[in-house]
Amino acid sequence: MTATTAPLTRTPVRAARRPPARLRAWATRAPLLPALVFLIAVTQLPFVATLVISFFDWNALYPKARRFTGLDNYRQVLTDADLRHSVWTTVLLTAAVVLASLVLGLVLALLLDRRFRGRGIVRTLLIAPFLVVPVAAALLWKHVLYNPEYGLLNGLSHYVGGPQPDWISRTPLLAVEVSLVWQWTPFMMLILLAGLQSRDQQQIEAARVDGAGDWQIFVHLTLPHLRRYLELGALLGSIYIVQNFDAVFTITSGGLGTANLPYTVYQSFYQAHENGLASAAGVLVVVGSLVIATFALRVVSSLFREEVSRA
Repeated sequence: MTATTAPLTRTPVRAARRPPARLRAWATRAPLLPALVFLIAVTQLPFVATLVISFFDWNALYPKARRFTGLDNYRQVLTDADLRHSVWTTVLLTAAVVLASLVLGLVLALLLDRRFRGRGIVRTLLIAPFLVVPVAAALLWKHVLYNPEYGLLNGLSHYVGGPQPDWISRTPLLAVEVSLVWQWTPFMMLILLAGLQSRDQQQIEAARVDGAGDWQIFVHLTLPHLRRYLELGALLGSIYIVQNFDAVFTITSGGLGTANLPYTVYQSFYQAHENGLASAAGVLVVVGSLVIATFALRVVSSLFREEVSRA
Protein backbone atom coordinates (compact mmCIF):
# COMPACT_ATOMS: atom_id res chain seq x y z
CA MET A 1 0.00 0.00 0.00
CA THR A 2 1.59 3.19 -1.12
CA ALA A 3 1.17 6.34 0.85
CA THR A 4 0.40 9.41 -1.12
CA THR A 5 1.97 12.62 0.03
CA ALA A 6 0.32 15.93 -0.57
CA PRO A 7 2.34 18.26 -2.76
CA LEU A 8 4.27 20.88 -0.85
CA THR A 9 2.84 24.34 -1.29
CA ARG A 10 5.10 27.32 -0.82
CA THR A 11 3.64 30.42 0.68
CA PRO A 12 4.71 33.35 -1.45
CA VAL A 13 7.08 35.68 0.34
CA ARG A 14 6.24 39.23 -0.36
CA ALA A 15 9.26 41.33 -1.21
CA ALA A 16 9.65 44.43 0.87
CA ARG A 17 8.33 47.29 -1.12
CA ARG A 18 10.89 50.02 -1.60
CA PRO A 19 9.61 53.58 -1.61
CA PRO A 20 9.48 55.28 -4.99
CA ALA A 21 12.62 57.03 -6.19
CA ARG A 22 10.96 60.44 -5.98
CA LEU A 23 9.98 59.83 -2.34
CA ARG A 24 13.51 58.71 -1.47
CA ALA A 25 14.91 61.84 -3.12
CA TRP A 26 12.63 64.08 -1.09
CA ALA A 27 13.51 62.19 2.11
CA THR A 28 17.19 62.80 1.38
CA ARG A 29 16.65 66.50 0.79
CA ALA A 30 14.26 67.07 3.69
CA PRO A 31 16.98 67.99 6.26
CA LEU A 32 18.13 70.76 3.92
CA LEU A 33 14.71 72.38 3.60
CA PRO A 34 14.96 74.58 6.75
CA ALA A 35 18.30 75.98 5.53
CA LEU A 36 16.81 76.56 2.07
CA VAL A 37 13.80 78.40 3.52
CA PHE A 38 16.08 80.53 5.70
CA LEU A 39 18.33 81.31 2.71
CA ILE A 40 15.37 82.39 0.60
CA ALA A 41 13.96 84.52 3.43
CA VAL A 42 17.19 86.45 4.09
CA THR A 43 18.50 86.80 0.53
CA GLN A 44 15.88 86.38 -2.18
CA LEU A 45 12.93 88.15 -0.56
CA PRO A 46 14.94 91.35 0.13
CA PHE A 47 16.25 91.25 -3.44
CA VAL A 48 12.71 90.93 -4.81
CA ALA A 49 11.65 93.88 -2.65
CA THR A 50 14.62 95.90 -3.92
CA LEU A 51 13.70 95.00 -7.49
CA VAL A 52 10.13 96.20 -6.97
CA ILE A 53 11.24 99.47 -5.33
CA SER A 54 13.62 100.14 -8.24
CA PHE A 55 10.61 100.70 -10.52
CA PHE A 56 9.26 103.53 -8.33
CA ASP A 57 10.15 107.17 -7.87
CA TRP A 58 10.34 106.88 -4.08
CA ASN A 59 11.93 109.48 -1.85
CA ALA A 60 11.96 108.57 1.83
CA LEU A 61 11.28 112.19 2.80
CA TYR A 62 8.05 112.19 0.78
CA PRO A 63 6.65 108.65 1.13
CA LYS A 64 3.15 109.59 -0.08
CA ALA A 65 4.48 111.01 -3.34
CA ARG A 66 5.90 107.73 -4.64
CA ARG A 67 4.80 106.66 -8.08
CA PHE A 68 5.56 103.93 -10.60
CA THR A 69 8.12 105.05 -13.20
CA GLY A 70 9.10 101.80 -14.90
CA LEU A 71 12.71 101.80 -16.10
CA ASP A 72 13.35 105.52 -15.50
CA ASN A 73 15.58 104.84 -12.51
CA TYR A 74 17.74 102.48 -14.57
CA ARG A 75 17.97 105.06 -17.36
CA GLN A 76 19.09 107.65 -14.84
CA VAL A 77 21.70 105.30 -13.39
CA LEU A 78 23.12 104.63 -16.86
CA THR A 79 22.91 108.23 -18.17
CA ASP A 80 23.67 110.41 -15.13
CA ALA A 81 27.23 111.76 -15.33
CA ASP A 82 28.05 111.13 -11.67
CA LEU A 83 26.64 107.62 -11.76
CA ARG A 84 28.48 106.83 -14.98
CA HIS A 85 31.67 108.06 -13.35
CA SER A 86 31.06 105.76 -10.38
CA VAL A 87 30.58 102.82 -12.77
CA TRP A 88 33.87 103.67 -14.49
CA THR A 89 35.60 104.02 -11.12
CA THR A 90 34.27 100.59 -10.13
CA VAL A 91 35.64 99.03 -13.33
CA LEU A 92 39.02 100.76 -12.96
CA LEU A 93 39.32 99.86 -9.27
CA THR A 94 38.38 96.23 -9.90
CA ALA A 95 40.74 95.76 -12.84
CA ALA A 96 43.72 97.40 -11.11
CA VAL A 97 43.32 95.51 -7.82
CA VAL A 98 42.68 92.12 -9.41
CA LEU A 99 45.59 92.35 -11.87
CA ALA A 100 48.08 93.61 -9.27
CA SER A 101 46.95 91.00 -6.73
CA LEU A 102 47.29 88.20 -9.29
CA VAL A 103 50.81 89.24 -10.32
CA LEU A 104 52.03 89.64 -6.74
CA GLY A 105 50.22 86.46 -5.67
CA LEU A 106 51.90 84.52 -8.48
CA VAL A 107 55.34 85.79 -7.46
CA LEU A 108 54.76 84.88 -3.81
CA ALA A 109 53.32 81.48 -4.75
CA LEU A 110 56.40 80.67 -6.85
CA LEU A 111 58.64 81.63 -3.92
CA LEU A 112 56.65 79.58 -1.40
CA ASP A 113 56.61 76.58 -3.74
CA ARG A 114 60.34 76.19 -3.05
CA ARG A 115 61.59 74.47 0.09
CA PHE A 116 63.46 76.64 2.59
CA ARG A 117 63.81 76.89 6.34
CA GLY A 118 60.90 78.69 8.01
CA ARG A 119 58.57 78.34 5.03
CA GLY A 120 55.58 77.63 7.30
CA ILE A 121 56.15 80.80 9.33
CA VAL A 122 56.57 82.91 6.18
CA ARG A 123 53.38 81.44 4.70
CA THR A 124 51.43 82.24 7.87
CA LEU A 125 52.70 85.83 7.93
CA LEU A 126 51.80 86.33 4.27
CA ILE A 127 48.27 85.03 4.81
CA ALA A 128 47.66 87.38 7.77
CA PRO A 129 46.51 90.46 5.76
CA PHE A 130 43.63 88.50 4.27
CA LEU A 131 42.39 87.63 7.77
CA VAL A 132 42.16 91.26 8.91
CA VAL A 133 38.65 92.73 9.04
CA PRO A 134 38.22 94.99 5.94
CA VAL A 135 37.29 98.09 7.94
CA ALA A 136 40.23 97.55 10.30
CA ALA A 137 42.56 97.12 7.32
CA ALA A 138 41.30 100.37 5.77
CA LEU A 139 41.75 102.23 9.08
CA LEU A 140 45.25 100.78 9.38
CA TRP A 141 46.25 102.15 5.98
CA LYS A 142 44.53 105.50 6.52
CA HIS A 143 46.02 106.34 9.92
CA VAL A 144 49.12 104.19 10.41
CA LEU A 145 50.54 104.45 6.89
CA TYR A 146 48.97 107.33 4.93
CA ASN A 147 48.66 109.99 7.64
CA PRO A 148 50.81 112.99 6.57
CA GLU A 149 51.82 113.87 10.13
CA TYR A 150 52.57 110.59 11.88
CA GLY A 151 52.16 107.97 9.15
CA LEU A 152 54.79 105.33 8.61
CA LEU A 153 55.27 106.16 4.91
CA ASN A 154 56.12 109.79 5.61
CA GLY A 155 58.28 108.72 8.52
CA LEU A 156 60.39 106.54 6.24
CA SER A 157 60.44 109.29 3.61
CA HIS A 158 61.66 111.80 6.21
CA TYR A 159 64.35 109.36 7.34
CA VAL A 160 65.85 109.20 3.83
CA GLY A 161 65.30 112.91 3.17
CA GLY A 162 62.41 112.53 0.75
CA PRO A 163 59.10 114.44 0.41
CA GLN A 164 56.22 113.97 2.82
CA PRO A 165 53.02 114.32 0.79
CA ASP A 166 49.42 113.79 1.82
CA TRP A 167 49.03 110.45 0.09
CA ILE A 168 45.24 110.33 0.19
CA SER A 169 44.79 113.84 -1.22
CA ARG A 170 47.45 113.47 -3.90
CA THR A 171 46.63 109.93 -5.13
CA PRO A 172 43.21 109.03 -3.66
CA LEU A 173 42.25 106.17 -5.96
CA LEU A 174 45.74 104.68 -5.82
CA ALA A 175 45.60 104.82 -2.02
CA VAL A 176 42.41 102.73 -2.05
CA GLU A 177 43.83 100.32 -4.62
CA VAL A 178 47.04 99.71 -2.67
CA SER A 179 45.14 98.89 0.52
CA LEU A 180 42.93 96.40 -1.36
CA VAL A 181 45.92 94.84 -3.15
CA TRP A 182 47.61 94.35 0.23
CA GLN A 183 44.54 92.57 1.54
CA TRP A 184 43.77 90.40 -1.51
CA THR A 185 47.24 89.31 -2.60
CA PRO A 186 47.31 86.49 0.04
CA PHE A 187 44.03 85.11 -1.34
CA MET A 188 45.46 84.97 -4.86
CA MET A 189 48.66 83.47 -3.48
CA LEU A 190 46.78 80.61 -1.82
CA ILE A 191 44.83 79.75 -4.98
CA LEU A 192 47.94 79.82 -7.19
CA LEU A 193 50.02 77.91 -4.62
CA ALA A 194 47.40 75.15 -4.66
CA GLY A 195 47.69 75.10 -8.44
CA LEU A 196 51.49 74.89 -8.32
CA GLN A 197 51.40 71.99 -5.89
CA SER A 198 49.01 70.04 -8.16
CA ARG A 199 51.47 70.01 -11.09
CA ASP A 200 52.71 66.73 -12.54
CA GLN A 201 56.26 66.53 -11.17
CA GLN A 202 57.19 63.72 -13.55
CA GLN A 203 56.43 65.97 -16.50
CA ILE A 204 58.63 68.72 -15.05
CA GLU A 205 61.49 66.28 -14.42
CA ALA A 206 61.19 64.98 -17.97
CA ALA A 207 61.42 68.54 -19.28
CA ARG A 208 64.56 69.15 -17.22
CA VAL A 209 66.11 65.95 -18.55
CA ASP A 210 65.40 67.20 -22.07
CA GLY A 211 67.36 70.38 -21.29
CA ALA A 212 64.54 72.83 -20.53
CA GLY A 213 65.44 75.73 -18.25
CA ASP A 214 63.38 77.28 -15.44
CA TRP A 215 61.95 79.99 -17.70
CA GLN A 216 60.94 77.49 -20.40
CA ILE A 217 59.27 75.26 -17.80
CA PHE A 218 57.43 78.27 -16.38
CA VAL A 219 56.20 79.50 -19.77
CA HIS A 220 55.34 76.17 -21.41
CA LEU A 221 54.28 74.03 -18.42
CA THR A 222 53.52 76.10 -15.32
CA LEU A 223 51.50 78.94 -16.87
CA PRO A 224 49.23 76.66 -18.98
CA HIS A 225 48.60 74.56 -15.87
CA LEU A 226 47.78 77.66 -13.80
CA ARG A 227 45.38 79.12 -16.38
CA ARG A 228 42.26 77.81 -14.63
CA TYR A 229 43.55 78.92 -11.23
CA LEU A 230 44.33 82.39 -12.56
CA GLU A 231 40.82 82.63 -14.00
CA LEU A 232 39.30 81.48 -10.71
CA GLY A 233 41.30 84.01 -8.69
CA ALA A 234 40.41 86.82 -11.10
CA LEU A 235 36.70 86.00 -11.03
CA LEU A 236 36.43 85.57 -7.25
CA GLY A 237 38.45 88.73 -6.66
CA SER A 238 36.28 90.66 -9.11
CA ILE A 239 33.10 89.57 -7.31
CA TYR A 240 34.39 91.10 -4.09
CA ILE A 241 36.01 94.25 -5.47
CA VAL A 242 32.93 95.14 -7.52
CA GLN A 243 30.95 95.19 -4.26
CA ASN A 244 33.67 96.77 -2.12
CA PHE A 245 32.46 99.55 0.14
CA ASP A 246 34.66 99.46 3.24
CA ALA A 247 37.91 100.81 1.79
CA VAL A 248 36.27 103.62 -0.20
CA PHE A 249 34.10 104.70 2.72
CA THR A 250 36.88 104.52 5.32
CA ILE A 251 39.85 105.97 3.43
CA THR A 252 38.33 108.68 1.22
CA SER A 253 34.62 108.80 2.13
CA GLY A 254 33.89 108.60 -1.58
CA GLY A 255 35.54 111.95 -2.28
CA LEU A 256 38.23 112.99 -4.75
CA GLY A 257 36.75 110.88 -7.53
CA THR A 258 36.89 107.54 -5.68
CA ALA A 259 33.14 106.93 -5.30
CA ASN A 260 32.39 103.51 -6.79
CA LEU A 261 28.94 102.10 -7.48
CA PRO A 262 28.35 100.56 -4.01
CA TYR A 263 29.28 103.88 -2.38
CA THR A 264 26.94 105.70 -4.78
CA VAL A 265 24.16 103.35 -3.72
CA TYR A 266 24.87 104.22 -0.10
CA GLN A 267 24.97 107.92 -0.92
CA SER A 268 21.68 107.82 -2.83
CA PHE A 269 19.91 105.82 -0.14
CA TYR A 270 21.18 107.25 3.14
CA GLN A 271 22.04 110.82 2.16
CA ALA A 272 19.69 111.69 -0.70
CA HIS A 273 16.95 109.29 0.55
CA GLU A 274 16.25 108.24 -3.06
CA ASN A 275 15.08 104.70 -2.42
CA GLY A 276 14.10 103.95 -6.00
CA LEU A 277 17.33 105.24 -7.55
CA ALA A 278 19.49 103.49 -4.97
CA SER A 279 17.58 100.23 -5.50
CA ALA A 280 18.11 100.43 -9.27
CA ALA A 281 21.86 100.94 -8.80
CA GLY A 282 21.93 98.07 -6.30
CA VAL A 283 20.17 95.76 -8.73
CA LEU A 284 22.78 96.57 -11.38
CA VAL A 285 25.56 95.71 -8.90
CA VAL A 286 23.88 92.38 -8.11
CA VAL A 287 23.37 91.55 -11.79
CA GLY A 288 27.03 92.32 -12.54
CA SER A 289 28.13 90.16 -9.61
CA LEU A 290 25.90 87.28 -10.77
CA VAL A 291 27.40 87.41 -14.25
CA ILE A 292 30.91 87.19 -12.81
CA ALA A 293 29.83 84.46 -10.36
CA THR A 294 28.43 82.38 -13.22
CA PHE A 295 31.81 82.34 -14.94
CA ALA A 296 33.49 81.57 -11.61
CA LEU A 297 31.25 78.53 -11.05
CA ARG A 298 32.06 77.26 -14.54
CA VAL A 299 35.77 77.55 -13.83
CA VAL A 300 35.35 75.71 -10.50
CA SER A 301 33.37 72.96 -12.24
CA SER A 302 36.08 72.54 -14.89
CA LEU A 303 38.74 72.34 -12.17
CA PHE A 304 36.79 69.59 -10.39
CA ARG A 305 36.39 67.67 -13.66
CA GLU A 306 40.12 67.90 -14.33
CA GLU A 307 40.96 66.61 -10.85
CA VAL A 308 38.49 63.72 -11.20
CA SER A 309 39.91 62.76 -14.59
CA ARG A 310 43.43 62.71 -13.13
CA ALA A 311 42.35 60.51 -10.25
